[in-house]
Amino acid sequence: MLDKRQFYIDGGWVAPLAGTDRLVIDPATEDPFATIALGGEADTNFAVAAARAAFPHWRTSTKAQRLDLIRAIRDVYMRRSDEMGAVISREVGAPLEMSIAQQARTSSSHFTGFIDALEAFDFDRPLRADTPHDRILYEPIGVAALITPWNWPMKQIVLKVIPALASGCTAVLKPSEQSPLSAMLFAEILHEAGVPAGVFNMINGDGRGVGAQLSAHPDVDMISFTGSTDAGRAITRAGAETVKRVCLELGGKGANMIFADADADAVQNGVMRCFNNSGQSCNAPSRMLVERARYDQAVAQAQEVAAAFTVGGTSETAPHIGPVVNAAQFDKIQTLIAAGIDEGARLVAGGLGRPEGLERGYFVRPTVFADCTPDMAIMRTEIFGPVLSMMPFDTEDEAVAIANDTDYGLTNYVQTADPDRAMRIAREVRSGMVEINEQRRSTGAPFGGMKQSGNGREGGIWGLEEFLEVRAISGWPA
Repeated sequence: MLDKRQFYIDGGWVAPLAGTDRLVIDPATEDPFATIALGGEADTNFAVAAARAAFPHWRTSTKAQRLDLIRAIRDVYMRRSDEMGAVISREVGAPLEMSIAQQARTSSSHFTGFIDALEAFDFDRPLRADTPHDRILYEPIGVAALITPWNWPMKQIVLKVIPALASGCTAVLKPSEQSPLSAMLFAEILHEAGVPAGVFNMINGDGRGVGAQLSAHPDVDMISFTGSTDAGRAITRAGAETVKRVCLELGGKGANMIFADADADAVQNGVMRCFNNSGQSCNAPSRMLVERARYDQAVAQAQEVAAAFTVGGTSETAPHIGPVVNAAQFDKIQTLIAAGIDEGARLVAGGLGRPEGLERGYFVRPTVFADCTPDMAIMRTEIFGPVLSMMPFDTEDEAVAIANDTDYGLTNYVQTADPDRAMRIAREVRSGMVEINEQRRSTGAPFGGMKQSGNGREGGIWGLEEFLEVRAISGWPA
């Protein structure tokens, strides 16, 4: 059993001042393998005080100094990325090869995006060429509390910590208590890279404890949160008392609109994208809307793809999906699969219970429902598991209406050979991101949503600007 009951505060590892112990469970075996400490209010205050004390010096660092530091962090991170992938695999249940390649190594593109954005960013600029006496200054907002989820733990940590430091802010990171060990390894990486004492701090805790304390803390200037919509509401309420900036990246219920002229592999790709990371992605295309002329074929294809999926432990090497993260998530998914059956959706693959031969571990059968309707729970709730809901549509307008009939607005997907149709739909759907014909977003593109998917934008220049205040000065000497 690993003993990880310590926090990284003010440039070093410290024992908890308060709080309680918590076991870290391997989702593939249901066995505990580490003990962490959940911080108490004294620990939160200690971390915030360290960040506050470090801010006056760090805010005056030069862009060149911050660029050098971010590059150093990137270099250490990439050297230890295989180690990071192994840690993430153990704590969240991602297959080891997938965890190294997707969970750990792909964060390199986020480093690249922030380095490019910082190099090009002008923190001190004139308002316009014809207004020499008006100056616009971009300045770090202050102490940023960063609260991150467990599903893609390192991507989310990099998307928050790196722009916070690059902008001149100091930070207190509270990772998910489901994935604490990868965050602790990240703190080791920052220490090795030479981050000054107090500029970055990390404390483990849960949402009701450290998360709530950071959200209401008078010395925290900003909260950047990724997680559930319900938690985002609570953080917003807590931060309102001190008028904090609150940046939220929340849930999603993406629609994947497949037209009759779409690529032959569109359905297969859509199922695989939905089930990646065991379906635990806020931007998963979990609603598949198919033009009626192709619908029956699409259902048969989705059934075949789902049946071919292998589910297994983290150390297996063949392509497969692992367990979901914990018992609560497993139970939630089972409840929603049962709701889909009860509400009359046609179960064409998977269903209730664990896959055959897997008696322990939080493994879920890859599940496909057909003939769904927009009012069903499986079409409206973010399931966060390997569950795909399918329904037909007859017209482009109907497809857009169904896609928009959700509280969420994170990512939607369009598959069609008609470029004019693709561009029309991309403008009509209410989501922060739209992907056309499997074209992924480029490095530096913003990630974020509309409606109850949140108000934040992460990545590239947008990620930097979230951590900056704008000062307007008139009468600037020409």
